[in-house]
Amino acid sequence: MPLPSFTGSFTQQPPIPDAGIEAAVAVMRSGRLHRYNMAPGEDSEAMALERAYASWQGARYCLAVASGGQAMQIALRAAGVAPGDAVLTNAFTLAPVPGAVAAVGGQPVFVEITGDLVIDFDDLLRKAEGSGARVLLLSHMRGHLCDMDRLTRLAADLRLTVIEDCAHTMGALWNGRRSGNFGLAGCFSTQTYKHMNSGEGGLLTSDDADFMARATILSGSYMLYARHGAGPDPRMFDQIRLETPNTSARMDNVRAAMLLPQLAALDTSIAAWNERHDLIAASLARCPAIVLPNRPAAERYVGSSLQFRVPDFDESQARELLARLAAVGVELKWFGAAQPVGFTSTHKSWRYARAQGLPRTDSILSTLFDMRLPLTFSLDDCALIGEHIVAEVSALAPRHAA
Repeated sequence: MPLPSFTGSFTQQPPIPDAGIEAAVAVMRSGRLHRYNMAPGEDSEAMALERAYASWQGARYCLAVASGGQAMQIALRAAGVAPGDAVLTNAFTLAPVPGAVAAVGGQPVFVEITGDLVIDFDDLLRKAEGSGARVLLLSHMRGHLCDMDRLTRLAADLRLTVIEDCAHTMGALWNGRRSGNFGLAGCFSTQTYKHMNSGEGGLLTSDDADFMARATILSGSYMLYARHGAGPDPRMFDQIRLETPNTSARMDNVRAAMLLPQLAALDTSIAAWNERHDLIAASLARCPAIVLPNRPAAERYVGSSLQFRVPDFDESQARELLARLAAVGVELKWFGAAQPVGFTSTHKSWRYARAQGLPRTDSILSTLFDMRLPLTFSLDDCALIGEHIVAEVSALAPRHAA
């Protein structure tokens, strides 16, 4: 008996919590949408979000900004990246990561990845020594953490400043320590498909007062840096305010109001994502043709998406798998296409960066499939999705291997 088609939407996120809607409406009724437009004696919603997120993250400082991409750009500038500087980043990432490097005038230097979709330490060592880069923008792409203890030691040996792109790892842990707390700064996104949803938005965290003072001015604080919920002592700004440009990348109070209730429920959301992720992963693991990335015991991931490879597939098989699954309502993304499609692109299409040979990454991405797991999916939905993927991969693999 054929499986029923899946009828859910891979782009449908849960609604904003009622408390967030009510708080956002209250901000709109007040007219005080700009984060620095506050009544006397009042704290803004943006201040409250910075304070709450710093506490949840376990960071000394937090800055609310307009997007995750802006968080990365500001972090790179505040860390001292100047035009022409080489900046290391893993080759498997999304376009905003090399885009942030290019936006500040840096030159992306791509590092190979392993079959587990994390940065290759041997290639990192080679590229760091060969490029002279002093900064690593480490992308925890699709929620996969590398060995963060080893990364921290290697970065110290190489004198690399680490900035973490945590767009896909908000709430993830390595040996009990939160993603974003291993380097100089953590950059987070609150874009619709991330772990908290404000449409667009970003958060930047750090324990370094000088760095965060520069970041605050860069975000567009004018001289209102005291109106932050988790910022450095105002005395830190005496010189920085005069030598740091304003790039106008602030978060507004409406978005902050929507995010505060989501933050309160984030741990519950993470448990729900992981339940869905693990159910599908267990189904896929029963298919010999499918390879799932290894998840180390030290990692507590956030399974809001799932990735798998079918190493024996060629391009025609990959495209046929996409078509077959689309016909039954299962939407996969594939990183092996020659041209970017939607959110899916690779280093070959980022032509603002110098062309670089990355044979191992290219080989891995050629058979890598990816899908979102929104919390609007039920566990029954996830079981059906897993069955469809296994059925179609199994149907294609023997025929093409013959």
